[in-house]
Order: sequence, then structure tokens, then C-alpha cells
Amino acid sequence: MSSDVPRFPAFKPLELQDRDIIHAILCDYQPETSELTFTNLFIWQGHYHFAWALADGCLLLVGETPAGVRWALPPVGPGPRAPVCRELLAWLQEKTGQELPAIERADARLADELRTSGGFLVTPQREQFDYVYRTADLIKLGGRKYHDKRNHLNGFLRTYRHTYEPFREEHRRCCLDLTHRWCQWRRCQDDLNLMDEWDAVKTALHSVTELGLTGGVILIAGKVEAFALGEKLNQDTAVVHLEKANPEIRGLYTAINQQFCEQAWSAAEFINREQDLGEPGLRKAKLSYNPERLVEKFRIQLA
Repeated sequence: MSSDVPRFPAFKPLELQDRDIIHAILCDYQPETSELTFTNLFIWQGHYHFAWALADGCLLLVGETPAGVRWALPPVGPGPRAPVCRELLAWLQEKTGQELPAIERADARLADELRTSGGFLVTPQREQFDYVYRTADLIKLGGRKYHDKRNHLNGFLRTYRHTYEPFREEHRRCCLDLTHRWCQWRRCQDDLNLMDEWDAVKTALHSVTELGLTGGVILIAGKVEAFALGEKLNQDTAVVHLEKANPEIRGLYTAINQQFCEQAWSAAEFINREQDLGEPGLRKAKLSYNPERLVEKFRIQLA
């Protein structure tokens, strides 16, 4: 590994050129949580200002909220990780003056390890739990529990002549235009979180190839009206990072969800569709697709 790789406590701001190193570490870990992909880190860099370093064989990642509160993502690497977690939290405490700095969105593997080691507060973060679905369920939409989804999809299919295509470079401008229209529909200018999401979508669309993303679009009358971007998260799971559709076209969100899973991810057993952030409408929508399970995440602090 290169000698210019940052070593804790000398963190380096995360850049696209860091992908190969960080992606390899994350792939070796085989994560279940959606945060632990280089794509997620990179497209939200403008919001969280992530920086990274290596320590004791672990990848360390720190970020900062818009309010200026510094925090860390869980160290990624071989165990035992209790010593590096203590060191990271102590460093954050000294650096920021926070009484109880936190490692946020830690997975169950780390939470179980730290409970056993003692000396840590481990608190579930329900709003950060990821929703994981069986891919076959999202493709077939079978049975009574998907009755409403089938109705939405069939209504769309009856009403609109459309085509699905894998994302190509020539689709980028149309996807950016759709995102701009989506922001006008949602009044992004009135919501800082939506503005940050808009920035994340634009960053992803400008770096699809460099990030190794897989995408799909739905065209109606030759115009992109929906798109989705995702990648493999682990050996049996794909993660859908972004999904946008014209909200004025009934059934279109159901269609891009179903088509993207069928055309791009039929070989993956599961689909991770990320978290609901505690938003009631988003939680209702994600639950309506009947997840196979929720991937728990935890806040870690020193006891």
C-alpha cells in the first residue's frame, strides 16, 4: 500500500481518486449497511465532508453535520475493533470538546463485539435501519401483500407506452433534467435536506462510470421519466442508492423499482433500499414493499 495513504490521526479528505483503496477494504468486509460503499461516501461528501485514515488495519471515516458536529462511521476491518473504537472516540473527544462523541450507524457485528468487550454505550438508531427485500418479491410483486403495487404497475403499463434501457452516458443529461424537475416539484429550495440530496444525485450522475455504478432508465415518448442507480453491496445483496421518477405519472415509481430489479439485479438474492431517516411518508412507502428484514444500526459512545 502506498506510503502516502493517510495514517490516523492524520485524516485526508475523501476524493474520487481514493476509490480503489477504500472500495477494496469495504468489499473485503462484505458490509450489510448501505453507508459502507465508496459511492455513498463520495456522493454525500458535499454534505458530510468525509475524511479517512487507516489505523491498525482498519479504515476510519469521520464526518461533520451541517451544524458542525463531528462524528465517525464504524471502523472497517478485522477484529478486535474495541481498541481502535476507544482510540477514535477519545480522539474525537479531545479534538472537538464533545462530552460524548459518537460512532454513528454501526452495524450489528460491531455492536455485538463492543457489548462483549464492555465500556461502550450501544444505542439502536431506528431511523437509520436499512430495508432489505427479496429481489424475487420486488420483481414478481406476487400475492395479496403486493396487490396494490400490482395495480399501480398494471395501470402504468396500460396507460403508457414505454421502454426500459440500461443507463448509458447519453442518458446523463436527461437524468439531470429530470432531477431538476423533481426538485421543482418537491420545492427543494425550501428544504436544505432536499438540496443536499439534489447535490448527491448530480454528483452520482456525473461519476457513474468512475464509481462503477449500474443504472436503468424508463423512457416515455423518448424522454427519460425515471431512473435508478445502484451497485453490489455484498455477495448476495445489491443496494439501490438513487431512484427518481416523474411524480405526476401514476405507477412510475413502482415501474422503475420493478424493472431495475428485474433487468439489473435478478442474480442478486436481496435488494437493500437504504433507510427512511425517520420520515413518516418514506417509512410508510418502504414498509409497503414488505421488507424481508431490517438491517439494524447503532450509535456507539464511551460509557
